[in-house]
Amino acid sequence: MFEDIWLLIIRTLGVYIAIFIVFRLMGKREIGELSVMDLVVFIMLAEIAIFSIENTEDSFFLLLTPMLVLLVVQRFTAFLSLKSNRFREFLDGRPSVIIRNGKINEREMKRQRYNMDDLLVQLRENGIIDLREIELAILETSGKLSVFEKKDHPPSIIEPVIIDGEIQQRTLEKYNLTKEELIKMFESRGVHDFKQISLAQLNDDHQLFIDIKN
Repeated sequence: MFEDIWLLIIRTLGVYIAIFIVFRLMGKREIGELSVMDLVVFIMLAEIAIFSIENTEDSFFLLLTPMLVLLVVQRFTAFLSLKSNRFREFLDGRPSVIIRNGKINEREMKRQRYNMDDLLVQLRENGIIDLREIELAILETSGKLSVFEKKDHPPSIIEPVIIDGEIQQRTLEKYNLTKEELIKMFESRGVHDFKQISLAQLNDDHQLFIDIKN
Protein backbone atom coordinates (compact mmCIF):
# COMPACT_ATOMS: atom_id res chain seq x y z
CA MET A 1 0.00 0.00 0.00
CA PHE A 2 2.78 2.45 0.95
CA GLU A 3 4.57 1.61 -2.29
CA ASP A 4 1.46 2.55 -4.26
CA ILE A 5 1.16 5.83 -2.38
CA TRP A 6 4.80 6.72 -3.00
CA LEU A 7 4.45 5.78 -6.67
CA LEU A 8 1.39 8.00 -6.97
CA ILE A 9 3.19 10.90 -5.30
CA ILE A 10 6.23 10.54 -7.57
CA ARG A 11 4.12 10.33 -10.74
CA THR A 12 2.07 13.37 -9.67
CA LEU A 13 5.24 15.40 -9.11
CA GLY A 14 6.61 14.17 -12.43
CA VAL A 15 3.48 15.23 -14.30
CA TYR A 16 3.51 18.61 -12.53
CA ILE A 17 7.10 19.25 -13.60
CA ALA A 18 6.41 18.07 -17.15
CA ILE A 19 3.35 20.34 -17.57
CA PHE A 20 5.22 23.27 -16.01
CA ILE A 21 8.02 22.85 -18.56
CA VAL A 22 5.54 22.51 -21.44
CA PHE A 23 3.70 25.70 -20.43
CA ARG A 24 6.97 27.61 -20.14
CA LEU A 25 8.03 26.47 -23.61
CA MET A 26 4.65 27.43 -25.07
CA GLY A 27 5.28 31.09 -24.18
CA LYS A 28 3.56 33.66 -22.00
CA ARG A 29 -0.05 34.55 -22.80
CA GLU A 30 -2.88 35.78 -20.63
CA ILE A 31 -5.79 33.38 -20.10
CA GLY A 32 -8.15 35.76 -21.90
CA GLU A 33 -5.84 35.87 -24.93
CA LEU A 34 -5.64 32.12 -25.51
CA SER A 35 -6.50 30.98 -29.02
CA VAL A 36 -8.77 28.05 -29.77
CA MET A 37 -5.67 25.97 -30.51
CA ASP A 38 -4.18 26.85 -27.10
CA LEU A 39 -7.39 25.85 -25.31
CA VAL A 40 -7.50 22.51 -27.13
CA VAL A 41 -3.89 21.83 -26.14
CA PHE A 42 -4.56 22.75 -22.50
CA ILE A 43 -7.63 20.51 -22.28
CA MET A 44 -5.75 17.60 -23.82
CA LEU A 45 -2.81 18.16 -21.48
CA ALA A 46 -5.17 17.97 -18.50
CA GLU A 47 -6.60 14.66 -19.73
CA ILE A 48 -3.13 13.25 -20.39
CA ALA A 49 -1.97 14.34 -16.93
CA ILE A 50 -4.83 12.48 -15.21
CA PHE A 51 -4.23 9.37 -17.32
CA SER A 52 -0.47 9.48 -16.63
CA ILE A 53 -1.02 9.61 -12.86
CA GLU A 54 -3.73 6.96 -12.64
CA ASN A 55 -2.30 4.44 -15.11
CA THR A 56 0.59 3.16 -12.98
CA GLU A 57 1.07 -0.01 -15.02
CA ASP A 58 2.50 1.77 -18.07
CA SER A 59 5.85 3.50 -18.33
CA PHE A 60 5.70 7.08 -17.08
CA PHE A 61 7.95 8.38 -19.87
CA LEU A 62 5.83 6.59 -22.50
CA LEU A 63 2.74 8.37 -21.20
CA LEU A 64 4.54 11.73 -21.45
CA THR A 65 5.06 11.26 -25.20
CA PRO A 66 1.64 12.80 -26.09
CA MET A 67 2.64 15.92 -24.12
CA LEU A 68 5.73 16.29 -26.27
CA VAL A 69 3.63 15.85 -29.41
CA LEU A 70 1.19 18.58 -28.28
CA LEU A 71 4.08 20.91 -27.48
CA VAL A 72 5.52 20.43 -30.99
CA VAL A 73 2.08 21.04 -32.57
CA GLN A 74 1.53 24.21 -30.54
CA ARG A 75 5.00 25.60 -31.29
CA PHE A 76 4.59 24.84 -34.98
CA THR A 77 1.19 26.56 -35.23
CA ALA A 78 2.58 29.55 -33.28
CA PHE A 79 5.45 29.78 -35.79
CA LEU A 80 3.02 29.67 -38.72
CA SER A 81 0.88 32.36 -37.06
CA LEU A 82 3.90 34.65 -36.86
CA LYS A 83 4.79 34.08 -40.51
CA SER A 84 1.34 34.08 -42.10
CA ASN A 85 -1.44 36.58 -41.44
CA ARG A 86 -3.95 34.33 -43.24
CA PHE A 87 -3.10 31.37 -41.02
CA ARG A 88 -3.37 33.62 -37.94
CA GLU A 89 -6.82 34.75 -39.06
CA PHE A 90 -7.81 31.12 -39.66
CA LEU A 91 -6.84 30.18 -36.08
CA ASP A 92 -7.89 33.29 -34.18
CA GLY A 93 -10.39 35.04 -36.46
CA ARG A 94 -10.69 38.83 -36.84
CA PRO A 95 -11.96 41.55 -34.49
CA SER A 96 -15.58 42.55 -35.12
CA VAL A 97 -17.23 45.96 -34.79
CA ILE A 98 -20.32 45.38 -32.63
CA ILE A 99 -21.34 49.01 -31.98
CA ARG A 100 -20.59 52.02 -34.15
CA ASN A 101 -21.78 55.49 -33.14
CA GLY A 102 -24.25 54.07 -30.64
CA LYS A 103 -25.85 51.63 -33.11
CA ILE A 104 -25.63 47.86 -32.64
CA ASN A 105 -24.62 45.68 -35.56
CA GLU A 106 -27.02 42.78 -35.01
CA ARG A 107 -25.87 40.98 -38.17
CA GLU A 108 -22.27 40.85 -36.91
CA MET A 109 -23.45 39.73 -33.48
CA LYS A 110 -25.38 36.88 -35.06
CA ARG A 111 -22.37 35.92 -37.17
CA GLN A 112 -20.19 35.79 -34.06
CA ARG A 113 -22.91 33.97 -32.04
CA TYR A 114 -22.70 36.82 -29.56
CA ASN A 115 -26.00 37.51 -27.81
CA MET A 116 -27.41 40.68 -26.28
CA ASP A 117 -26.92 39.48 -22.71
CA ASP A 118 -23.20 38.99 -23.38
CA LEU A 119 -23.03 42.51 -24.83
CA LEU A 120 -24.81 44.16 -21.90
CA VAL A 121 -22.69 42.30 -19.34
CA GLN A 122 -19.44 43.39 -20.99
CA LEU A 123 -20.68 46.96 -21.38
CA ARG A 124 -21.45 47.07 -17.64
CA GLU A 125 -17.99 45.70 -16.95
CA ASN A 126 -16.66 48.71 -18.89
CA GLY A 127 -18.82 51.04 -16.77
CA ILE A 128 -21.32 51.85 -19.56
CA ILE A 129 -25.10 51.46 -19.40
CA ASP A 130 -26.15 53.94 -22.14
CA LEU A 131 -25.36 52.86 -25.71
CA ARG A 132 -25.55 56.48 -26.84
CA GLU A 133 -22.27 57.07 -24.99
CA ILE A 134 -20.45 54.59 -27.23
CA GLU A 135 -18.52 55.67 -30.30
CA LEU A 136 -17.09 52.24 -31.03
CA ALA A 137 -17.22 48.76 -29.46
CA ILE A 138 -15.02 46.01 -30.88
CA LEU A 139 -15.25 42.32 -30.04
CA GLU A 140 -11.65 41.13 -29.96
CA THR A 141 -10.54 37.66 -31.05
CA SER A 142 -10.04 36.79 -27.36
CA GLY A 143 -13.74 37.48 -26.67
CA LYS A 144 -12.97 40.71 -24.82
CA LEU A 145 -15.05 43.78 -25.71
CA SER A 146 -13.02 46.96 -26.27
CA VAL A 147 -15.23 50.05 -25.80
CA PHE A 148 -14.48 53.64 -26.84
CA GLU A 149 -16.74 56.36 -25.47
CA LYS A 150 -17.82 59.43 -27.42
CA LYS A 151 -15.81 62.60 -26.89
CA ASP A 152 -15.82 66.12 -28.29
CA HIS A 153 -13.48 64.75 -30.97
CA PRO A 154 -14.51 61.14 -31.67
CA PRO A 155 -11.66 58.67 -32.14
CA SER A 156 -10.77 57.91 -35.73
CA ILE A 157 -11.18 54.29 -36.74
CA ILE A 158 -7.77 52.81 -37.47
CA GLU A 159 -7.27 49.75 -39.65
CA PRO A 160 -4.10 47.73 -40.30
CA VAL A 161 -3.05 48.21 -43.92
CA ILE A 162 0.15 46.12 -43.70
CA ILE A 163 0.92 43.32 -41.24
CA ASP A 164 4.31 41.59 -41.33
CA GLY A 165 5.02 42.96 -44.80
CA GLU A 166 1.68 41.80 -46.28
CA ILE A 167 -0.92 44.20 -47.69
CA GLN A 168 -4.36 43.86 -46.09
CA GLN A 169 -6.69 43.87 -49.09
CA ARG A 170 -9.78 44.34 -46.92
CA THR A 171 -8.45 47.65 -45.64
CA LEU A 172 -7.74 48.85 -49.18
CA GLU A 173 -11.28 47.96 -50.19
CA LYS A 174 -12.72 49.72 -47.14
CA TYR A 175 -10.92 52.97 -47.97
CA ASN A 176 -11.34 52.57 -51.77
CA LEU A 177 -7.59 52.58 -52.27
CA THR A 178 -5.59 50.84 -54.98
CA LYS A 179 -2.23 49.19 -54.41
CA GLU A 180 -0.60 51.87 -56.58
CA GLU A 181 -2.06 54.65 -54.42
CA LEU A 182 -0.83 52.86 -51.30
CA ILE A 183 2.67 52.56 -52.77
CA LYS A 184 2.74 56.31 -53.44
CA MET A 185 1.66 57.02 -49.85
CA PHE A 186 4.54 54.95 -48.51
CA GLU A 187 7.06 56.35 -50.96
CA SER A 188 6.15 59.84 -49.75
CA ARG A 189 7.21 58.62 -46.29
CA GLY A 190 10.47 57.21 -47.64
CA VAL A 191 9.42 53.56 -47.51
CA HIS A 192 9.95 51.60 -50.72
CA ASP A 193 9.80 47.99 -49.54
CA PHE A 194 6.71 46.62 -47.75
CA LYS A 195 8.75 43.70 -46.41
CA GLN A 196 10.53 46.19 -44.13
CA ILE A 197 7.25 47.02 -42.38
CA SER A 198 6.15 45.24 -39.22
CA LEU A 199 2.84 47.13 -38.92
CA ALA A 200 1.24 49.98 -40.81
CA GLN A 201 -2.13 51.48 -39.87
CA LEU A 202 -4.41 53.84 -41.74
CA ASN A 203 -7.18 56.02 -40.30
CA ASP A 204 -10.25 57.63 -41.84
CA ASP A 205 -8.21 60.67 -42.85
CA HIS A 206 -5.72 58.42 -44.70
CA GLN A 207 -3.01 59.22 -42.16
CA LEU A 208 -0.36 56.53 -41.81
CA PHE A 209 1.33 55.05 -38.78
CA ILE A 210 4.36 52.95 -39.77
CA ASP A 211 6.47 50.62 -37.63
CA ILE A 212 9.62 49.35 -39.35
CA LYS A 213 10.97 45.90 -38.49
CA ASN A 214 14.04 45.85 -36.24
